[in-house]
Amino acid sequence: MSEISFYTGVAERLPYVCRLLRKAQLSGARLTVLAPGGLLDRLDRVLWEFDPTEFVPHARLRAGSPWPWASRTPIWLVDRLQEHPRRDVLLNLGMEMPEGFDAFARVLEVVATEPEQVEAGRQRFRQYKQLGHVVQHHVVNA
Repeated sequence: MSEISFYTGVAERLPYVCRLLRKAQLSGARLTVLAPGGLLDRLDRVLWEFDPTEFVPHARLRAGSPWPWASRTPIWLVDRLQEHPRRDVLLNLGMEMPEGFDAFARVLEVVATEPEQVEAGRQRFRQYKQLGHVVQHHVVNA
């Protein structure tokens, strides 16, 4: 079973995600970030700019595009899981529980403070629990 971790109460989601990705990448993890295309484009830009003294290696992978070099890149930004091989960790930034999440050893869910984010996060939390997963909950901003 996948290990599920929720990070809730995140006031500034993209900067928090950048720090989380940097930490995971430095630990040697290979991550897939799943989100809608527009959010991935913003995350891609923020990852390039968020710390001028270091680089968080990542690649924005699009369906149907060749990506032979991507296997060497620790962080993939994707809008669909089905077209990409599995990695160690899935970071879900979408509003729904991702189909195929259980192929990953670990799933991270980052939930912002906006009401629609909170409600969607609660729904995903319940779904994971109903499927029998142990879900860890970390409150970022109490």
